[in-house]
Amino acid sequence: MPDLAALVPTLVAIAILAAITVGILWGSRTPSYLSPALAVLRGAAQLALISLVLGGVISNPGWVAVALLVMFSVASVTATRRLTWSWRRFALVAATMAVGILVTVAIIFGTGAIEFAPRYVLAVGGIVIGNSMTIATLAGRRFFEAVVEQWDQVEGWLALGATPRQATLLQARQAVHSALIPSTDQTKTTGLVTLPGAFVGAIFGGASPLEAGRFQVVVLASIMAAGAITAVALIRSLGSVKVRPAAP
Repeated sequence: MPDLAALVPTLVAIAILAAITVGILWGSRTPSYLSPALAVLRGAAQLALISLVLGGVISNPGWVAVALLVMFSVASVTATRRLTWSWRRFALVAATMAVGILVTVAIIFGTGAIEFAPRYVLAVGGIVIGNSMTIATLAGRRFFEAVVEQWDQVEGWLALGATPRQATLLQARQAVHSALIPSTDQTKTTGLVTLPGAFVGAIFGGASPLEAGRFQVVVLASIMAAGAITAVALIRSLGSVKVRPAAP
């Protein structure tokens, strides 16, 4: 167990940062101004719990699989809720995310780029799942927003005899592109603007900078591949729009 006295500076820093966040958002009359601070508290509680759990399961393949399944389930539910919940949409989101994640992870460990060991499967799987969730959310939201904003154009194509998928082809392509922008920018600026978590974590774990860099590049490539597969597959699944959808 960590020394409780050593946690005091951490708790003080978190409290001050959360207070600044809430104060700025409240002062600017931003809706849901408490949400970021509540997210920090929830994240801290979840990390504390997962840290205790992972200490006993990180080397056990069975428990690692359970942990990844829980992560994937929560990610799928979260992404679906951002797009307006329905069981059909949940199935689409989960299926498209699963394809991207499984293909990417199979390539990483199948080629031997990263050692196939429970701890690495958990680390890489968790990173890819989290980023796939974000990309699925961004792609889906941007697609529905674009269709709503440009409904006159979509309706015009439908009136000319285009299929629903053809009528929303432009919006679908724009949505995929927009969803991948954060991951693309992160990849392009790695080492210049930011030092990614996987890189820093590997160094803290005792890896050489070269080895940490190799691990991080593989992770970044996996995020891009999984994200591209997820975004394209999801938008193709959602693209057959016949009536104006509700904005997410």
